[in-house]
Amino acid sequence: MNLSSHKPAQPSDHPPPPSPYRWVVLIACWVSFTLTSIDRSTWGPASVFVGESLAVPLASLGAFATAYYVGYVVSNALGGMGVDRYGGRIMLTVSLLGAGIGMTAFGSTTSATVGIALQALVGLFAGADYSAGIRLITSWFPAASLGLPMGLFTTATSLGTAIANTVVPAMIAKYSWHTSYHTFGIVSIVLAGLLFFLVRPGPMLDADESRSDRPARRLDLGALVRNRSLVLTCLTGFCGFWGLYGFITWANALMIKGHSVTPATAGLVVSVFAVTAIAVKPAVGYVTDRFFGGARRTPTIAILAVFGGTLVCFGELGNPNALIWLAPLLGAAAYGWTPLVVALVPRLVPPSVTGSASGIANATWQLGSVVVPVVVGMVFSATGSFSAAFLALAAGPFTGCLIMLAVRERSTPEAGTPQEAAPAAGSVR
Repeated sequence: MNLSSHKPAQPSDHPPPPSPYRWVVLIACWVSFTLTSIDRSTWGPASVFVGESLAVPLASLGAFATAYYVGYVVSNALGGMGVDRYGGRIMLTVSLLGAGIGMTAFGSTTSATVGIALQALVGLFAGADYSAGIRLITSWFPAASLGLPMGLFTTATSLGTAIANTVVPAMIAKYSWHTSYHTFGIVSIVLAGLLFFLVRPGPMLDADESRSDRPARRLDLGALVRNRSLVLTCLTGFCGFWGLYGFITWANALMIKGHSVTPATAGLVVSVFAVTAIAVKPAVGYVTDRFFGGARRTPTIAILAVFGGTLVCFGELGNPNALIWLAPLLGAAAYGWTPLVVALVPRLVPPSVTGSASGIANATWQLGSVVVPVVVGMVFSATGSFSAAFLALAAGPFTGCLIMLAVRERSTPEAGTPQEAAPAAGSVR
């Protein structure tokens, strides 16, 4: 039957009472997402040293990041469907466990070819963590109030970047790049076991969604593709992530090689960039919930415009102190739009396909992360220009602004009520 006519488990006038446990689930998902973000961001400060150890030239280092994001994109697309079928707890555990094993193995590699393959493996497992977290959080929080929890949840990416750029350079200086990968790999494995026994789905799911004997579902991908606003939101995220993860992947190496900035200073710049976002993301989510009635479109356009402009300014700077001073504004703009598009996706689809839609959306967004490391590497190698590399990064968020103008935002009723306003996005049998 069509999901848009699916009957709720609870009467709409008797919603389930809020449970304090929903914050436990949010924190658990946030910790998991932070770990996979650290796993991903470890490459930035370690890249130059890995290249020297494995005899890989600077222009070819993007292949490692691209391999990771290829696996990450595939994992998001397939992991979201797995989340809807097997549940958030199972996929959260599998994601962390596989990523931890891959990180530990990468820390012991002596071959560039094997290292690239292991980066793809880490990404392949880490990607499922996102849709699992979205699925669990939306099962505990109503759709109209997702801004704040999604803002808190998505601080994990910026916190992971800050931790990696603070801890990894110190580990490399005292030990080696191998130690950083071994450490975070083992932590991920241990956390996977803990979360398996801690999290459970919430009452916002339909009755048959929480049954262990529920019938198999078939996702109607055609309906998702026909959802115009969902597709445009996916393209907007692609453009935003082009700038965001292009900066995370290349900022350290560009500052070190392009402006002779010390590795410690480059790490500080990226850490300041990421730390700022920890406060900005929940603040943006709260403000849009409280003062914009949950609207995401207009704030997204404004923040992406600032992001693009700040990238252009950053590319024109050469003084390390100036880079540090601009880093907070760049971080706020680079990350501030992310909780908005994350919270927008559940408003565009029925709750039974939240995991699949979120996974496919994030997979599309991460395609920007797949392409941009290679493109920026080619631009910098061809021009030797710091500013040219950042102009290439800024093209992403500027294009995202234009695409988001065409999005028609719809309000989706809270999970557990009939989906009258949301377009049908899938079907079940």
